[in-house]
Amino acid sequence: MNSTKLISMFFTAICLFLTSCKDTKKMEYVLILHGGAGALAAEATNDSLQQAYTSVLEAARDSGIKILAAGGSSMDAVEKVINMLEDCPLFNAGKGACYNFEGRVSLDASIMDGSDLKAGAVAGVGDIKNPISAARKVLTSSPYVMLSGKGASEFAKLQGLKIEDSSYFFTERQWKAHIAGLESKKLGTVGCVALDKRGNLAAGTSTGGMMNKKWGRIGDSPVIGAGTYANNKTCAVSCTGTGEFFIRLSVARDMSAMIEYKKSDIQSAADEIIQKKLGELNGQGGLIGLDSKGKAAISFNTPGMFRAYGDSNGKKFSAIFK
Repeated sequence: MNSTKLISMFFTAICLFLTSCKDTKKMEYVLILHGGAGALAAEATNDSLQQAYTSVLEAARDSGIKILAAGGSSMDAVEKVINMLEDCPLFNAGKGACYNFEGRVSLDASIMDGSDLKAGAVAGVGDIKNPISAARKVLTSSPYVMLSGKGASEFAKLQGLKIEDSSYFFTERQWKAHIAGLESKKLGTVGCVALDKRGNLAAGTSTGGMMNKKWGRIGDSPVIGAGTYANNKTCAVSCTGTGEFFIRLSVARDMSAMIEYKKSDIQSAADEIIQKKLGELNGQGGLIGLDSKGKAAISFNTPGMFRAYGDSNGKKFSAIFK
């Protein structure tokens, strides 16, 4: 073998080694958020509406990234991002929540800290301005994981959280959909996952649930292991879609288990769950995820999912459709 070929092989090996190091290098901080997945059609959403959604997604992302860049916690970033989405009438969470069969909002949310596996959730509340903040208070200020209904509202009041009259949650768009009985419009949860400079993962999810739902139905969003999960050893996950299927499959926990026991990479795990397992049950939806090194995963089996991404390397993007 001549010297030129040996030199070429040597430099090729060095390049491969450097590329491998770059690929496995842990990101300093990363954040992904979603605003729901569903039967979206590009032709049915005009440019101005798409821009309105994109502007909110990007503003929420940048707010979370600012917290992480300053050394803030992943929990703080996740809560802040979801607060902003809850305050926006465009999304099915908080202010923009859909109505149940009785013409009221019924809100669910959960949050989980990957550093110690502590979690908090609220379900079936109708007067808490920001359910994700109530969920975090359950985590930090109670011995429980989930509170529901009237009890959750009483707890939120004691914690000094903002309580709103039912008129606050009124949006003409959701009311018209309720009156029209559009039960097929089920999807629209919001969520966020983040990795901070300390290496801690966090995940949160908030929703108004299914349009015209009955009998106190609760979906996957407040269920730890179904709609939300975070563990520093594996990943942070937030889901959106037809909640009954996500509960049956324990989607968020399944992601973590596939990474821990099967040694799957996060994108492969996400695709196997959403594209295969969920699809086999005719379930619809998607998820966002981050592993312990900051590698991201986004997977959905619907025409679109509102989403945005940002990291410590300055990479940013937002999208609605595939």
